[in-house]
Amino acid sequence: MKRILTILFLLFSLTITLSAQDEGTKLRNNGGKIEALKIAYLTNKLALSPEEAQKFWPVYNKYMEDIRSTRLDARERKQSEIATEEKILGIRKKYNTEFGKVLSAEKVNAFFKAEKEFGTYLQKEIIERRQQRIQRRKN
Repeated sequence: MKRILTILFLLFSLTITLSAQDEGTKLRNNGGKIEALKIAYLTNKLALSPEEAQKFWPVYNKYMEDIRSTRLDARERKQSEIATEEKILGIRKKYNTEFGKVLSAEKVNAFFKAEKEFGTYLQKEIIERRQQRIQRRKN
C-alpha cells in the first residue's frame, strides 16, 4: 500500500510540476510523458521506500539536468559523439557517488541498469508504434 501511495504521490508531484512549466512544443510535452513513465519505471524497479524516494529524487533530478545540459551543449557546439559520451560517463561516475550517499550499492547499480533497460524498452515501443502507423496507412 505504501508503495502505491509513493508512486501516486510522485506521479501527482510530477504532474503538478509539468503543468506549472511553460507550455512547449508537442515534442516537449511528449518528453514530459516519457519522463513520467521513466519515473514510474524506476520507482517500480528500485522498490524505493518513502524515505529513500525522498532522498533519491532530488539527486536524480540534478543528475538528469546535468545529462540534458551536456547533451544540449554538445549539440550546440557540434561536438563529436565520443566526446559527448565521455562527458556523460563522467557525470555518471560523479552521480554514482552521489546516489551511493542515499541508496545502497545494490540499488545504485540497479538504477543504472534500469535506466538502460528503460531506454531499450522505449526504443522498442517507438519502433512498434511506427510500424503500426505504417500498417494503418497501408490498410
